[in-house]
Amino acid sequence: MFRAWRYTFYKQILTYLIKCLYFAMNSIQWTRKAVKQLLRLQREHQVQVRDAISLLADMPDVAQVRALTGHSYAYRLRVGHDRVLFDWDGAIHVISIQEVKRRDERTY
Repeated sequence: MFRAWRYTFYKQILTYLIKCLYFAMNSIQWTRKAVKQLLRLQREHQVQVRDAISLLADMPDVAQVRALTGHSYAYRLRVGHDRVLFDWDGAIHVISIQEVKRRDERTY
């Protein structure tokens, strides 16, 4: 039983390391405006947004992300009632967080 658990644990770690090495993970950059908007949110919403943004390192395979058309930002991440608007350059693996907003009739 213990060996089986240890084997799956090592397999998960090895899979993660291979993914990091061969499939370059995205780096996440924050604009000053986005940081200020994040700090204006309630503490529990800040934690949810930061956790969701940390998952953007695996950008092509992320749930709740939608490409925007006719908007100044390329993508939107939905986190509860909050929206994170960002740009992603897949060639150089950089995600630039532009805005963090509460959902209303003007926010996608």
